Amino acid sequence: MENTIFSLLPPLVAILLVILTRKVLLSLGVGILTASIILAEMDFLEAGSILWETVKGIFIDGGSINTWNMYIILFLLILGVITAFISISGGSRAFGEWAMKRVKTRAGAQVIGAILGVIIFIDDYFNALAVGQISRPITDRQKVSRAKLAYLIDSTSAPVCVVSPVSSWGAYIIALIGTILASHNLTDYTAFSVFLQMIPMNLYVWTTLAIVFIVAIKGFEIGPMKKHEIRAVRDNQVMDPEKPAPGKLEEDLPVSTKGTVGDLVWPIIALVAGTVGAMIWTGYQAVTGNATILTIFENTDVSKSLVLGGVIGLIVTLLFFTRQVTVKKGIEGSVVFKGIWSGIKSMLPAIYILLFAWAIVDLIGQLETGAYLAGLVENSNMEISFLPFLLFIIAGVMAFSTGTSWGSFGILLPIAGDIAAATDINLLLPAMAAVLAGAVFGDHCSPISDTTILSSTGAGCNHIDHVLTQLPYALISAAISGVGFLILGFTDSTILSVAAIALLLIVFTFVGTRKFKLDMEQMK
Repeated sequence: MENTIFSLLPPLVAILLVILTRKVLLSLGVGILTASIILAEMDFLEAGSILWETVKGIFIDGGSINTWNMYIILFLLILGVITAFISISGGSRAFGEWAMKRVKTRAGAQVIGAILGVIIFIDDYFNALAVGQISRPITDRQKVSRAKLAYLIDSTSAPVCVVSPVSSWGAYIIALIGTILASHNLTDYTAFSVFLQMIPMNLYVWTTLAIVFIVAIKGFEIGPMKKHEIRAVRDNQVMDPEKPAPGKLEEDLPVSTKGTVGDLVWPIIALVAGTVGAMIWTGYQAVTGNATILTIFENTDVSKSLVLGGVIGLIVTLLFFTRQVTVKKGIEGSVVFKGIWSGIKSMLPAIYILLFAWAIVDLIGQLETGAYLAGLVENSNMEISFLPFLLFIIAGVMAFSTGTSWGSFGILLPIAGDIAAATDINLLLPAMAAVLAGAVFGDHCSPISDTTILSSTGAGCNHIDHVLTQLPYALISAAISGVGFLILGFTDSTILSVAAIALLLIVFTFVGTRKFKLDMEQMK
């Protein structure tokens, strides 16, 4: 059953059930059971054994603790506690009031969220969670729905990371490019120079970022997003009160009236500085030869760095909380345990979803779903000029089905290199850029993607609400960039393909102004 059309069944079952039932854990659970039964070839006892090994692998890897997964879970718990104590200390309230005096419009609040997403480009996990922490008080005050905030976060995290050489993504991609160049004896280029040349060719990134800012400034609400934005503006409900949302704190937590903007800003600065510093330190420790900024980020331990940065952020947060108790006497010290438990509890929905997502991604990997999809590319008889467009589509389907863009990079980039080397070497860079773009597109749309899960967590948005509201924007971006990849394949001109997507973005803006712009005055 491995590496066959049947390997597509588990992700399709899970994704369809998610859309139909809106129940994430149930849908992922059915997908997990389907995958284990297919792997066991209908032997239910063997399926149980496979399922047990998969669940165990989430926590134990090679006889020792799976530190990557455990560190991510620990970081989420730490972040929940940080969020709770920032709220208790009055930092979120004070920052919201400060922002209200300076950010006067809903568009301004959304633009700030988008800009922060672009600036914090070191890692997509960290981006999603940190931008959510900073932006939420601003967007909540300006009646921007949590679904819109989740879209802004998700559409600026992975797209920026995938074109940034100084990021965990960039380091990984450059390392892959290096092996591809070496395997084909392409000595005229370095992996770094190839990565830089591919940046303007990653058309989905530029289309997505452009649409993010167009949507934020113009107030376009497409598809299900319209319902969420109307509820936020008209009813002052930034999220559906009947749906569970990760990152949502208890309503009855005490909030100090003596908090300042510093009660939020300094813990976040400590979190950012601590995480970046830890990434540099762990990367430097792992480098065996000469340490450069690229080799450091290539070897950094992201999950460990997140925990170290989280601990630093938590210490600073608790120091500000202690100041509220002992100096300002804005709150009682007795709320400590309540704050810790509230913070932990707020992150449990995200952790449950992540655990199920990790399980189904592992089983899909065993089914070799990605290898099957990749084989479709290698075995297709096509006009070679269609290669960038076809790779964009296949990478999108692969990342959507498997829930991992990095897995799609690892499988499809070497295949893109092989096909280009065997047919037209001039298509090497466009083909690899199309793989990167398609993988990010599929990752955006996939309900089982960890970056999608963490974006909804950072925004405090119901996960399925985020998936369904982001989908129309992602599909529009993909359609526009798909045209660009067709032009790139046939003309080998980056300038022409970029000009084409710029023209289509102008058309989108014109059409959107007539069809998608909400009348805010009517909503009030």
